[in-house]
Amino acid sequence: MKNTLILLLVLLTMLSCKKETTSPKTKFSVTLSTAIDTTSIDGRLLLMFSKNPDAEPRFQINDGVKTQLIFGKNVEGLKPGETITFTDEDFGYPIDSLSKIPSDTYYVQALLHTYETFNLSTGHTVKLPMDNGEGQQWNKSPGNIYNDPVEISFSTESSITENITIDKIIPPIEEPKDTEWVKHIKMKSEKLSAFYGRDMYLGAHILLPKDFDKHPEAKYPLMVFQGHFPSDFGNWRTTRLDPNMKSEYSDRFKVDGYNKVLEQEAYDFYERWISPDFPRMLIIEIQHPTPYYDDSYAVNSAAQGPYGDAITYELIPYIEEQFRGLGEGWARFLYGGSTGGWEALAVQVKYPDEYNGCFAACPDPIDFSAYCLTNIYEDENAYFYQGDFAKLEVPSKRDYLGQISSTLRKGNHLELVLGDKSRSGQQWDIWEATYSPLGDDGYPQRIWDKYTGDIDKEVANYWKENYDLRHILERDWSKLGDKLKGKIHIYCGDMDNYYLNNAVYLMEDFLENTSEPYYDGEVTYGDRAEHCWNGDPTEPNHISRLRYNSMYLPKIMKRINESAPKGADLSSWRYE
Repeated sequence: MKNTLILLLVLLTMLSCKKETTSPKTKFSVTLSTAIDTTSIDGRLLLMFSKNPDAEPRFQINDGVKTQLIFGKNVEGLKPGETITFTDEDFGYPIDSLSKIPSDTYYVQALLHTYETFNLSTGHTVKLPMDNGEGQQWNKSPGNIYNDPVEISFSTESSITENITIDKIIPPIEEPKDTEWVKHIKMKSEKLSAFYGRDMYLGAHILLPKDFDKHPEAKYPLMVFQGHFPSDFGNWRTTRLDPNMKSEYSDRFKVDGYNKVLEQEAYDFYERWISPDFPRMLIIEIQHPTPYYDDSYAVNSAAQGPYGDAITYELIPYIEEQFRGLGEGWARFLYGGSTGGWEALAVQVKYPDEYNGCFAACPDPIDFSAYCLTNIYEDENAYFYQGDFAKLEVPSKRDYLGQISSTLRKGNHLELVLGDKSRSGQQWDIWEATYSPLGDDGYPQRIWDKYTGDIDKEVANYWKENYDLRHILERDWSKLGDKLKGKIHIYCGDMDNYYLNNAVYLMEDFLENTSEPYYDGEVTYGDRAEHCWNGDPTEPNHISRLRYNSMYLPKIMKRINESAPKGADLSSWRYE
């Protein structure tokens, strides 16, 4: 017994004498250069690490397995010469803490995504990243401040303190110039300006029909090509392909020389456009970036304001007045893919008398019980399938063979690093900014906890009543049916990369069971087709996606001939 007591005393003495150990601390400081001409800046400060020297770290951040590292935190009132420090507590992606970064040599870069202050008509004051002509791209937005990557070697086995200085400003983007065929307009929106408490603008690229100036008597139907932010009118060129153009490989489509395919298709469309039998119409691509994304989703929303009304009742009539549009609902058509596919269908549903048909390809989720792979009404968590003893991460992206390349949790955690309060400028956040009610702080309410994935059922119900297109059609078919008969056309690949076909199946189930009236449209699927199949079974996806501006024309002309009111102008625009 005596020996045991002596041994215990010795052990206690040794433990009391042992120096307390702490984990190594990692700190990276970022200083705003005194050469930056500003008083103070608000924004999201991003710190990036890359092991790949082929491109700047800011261009290597994504939700796939090849992503590099990024950490983010808000800054307010940052002045030149001041320093912000990142520590182990700051959240990162795909590694969540600086302390967990493997010891190695990295190319390190920081970028400050700048915010502006908006005094909304709702009474809220919010800080948001204004688009600066780039289409809400944080890594290339003019005015953002960054540094050239610096090479730093460190070991996380010891404490680390490093400092870098951001001293470069991304320059302004030159706006496209008018040509004989393509015109560019920008107009102040009174509706949006009132909402945001400052001047807000909408823009568009307008493709003019052949001999527009030679036929001043002609007035034209309008085709609205919905989609992501267009820097200029896309897939259009008036000169033949350079035979010496160097071939480039498309990793997405696994096609060599795809850059040549793009340019040849653009020229082929020009030749169709000027051919004698091509209907003379106006085609527009709209610029409507918001402080949350590269476009507004073309509908009114609590957080983004009245973009739907601004586009339909301000921008469209302005364009038709300037470029001799017919200016009536029977002569307007909507089409687009992905985001543009959802917009085409949503605008047709919400403004049924203002447009005469929509062609929605691979639309973003049009039934939120199939919000990709999440049922926001029944599932408790968006990130995991959960059982009593196991759970499985919900995928977010696949190829046509079903191979998974990302998960819902990963994509949302990346967005959480890029910006809190739905300010990442990425896909899941714009759906919140469009569909969610406004929170007490003036920002969109979360559909789910961004970190855990737990779904908010009250927000889900708000989404259902206001933006779930299948639910809205089913709820209001007695009012909408006659106005939408013959106007709805939906196309989707049955192996869409983002599982968007699931919601299309549910929409088809409803539409095919409509009566009084029957919807009299079409829902078509591409066999093994990925995102964004748009309805042509005779061509591969990488070709048909380049032909939006002509592939729906036969159906548009048929619709015009069948539905134009008595006395409508069907001839002034039908010249050779």
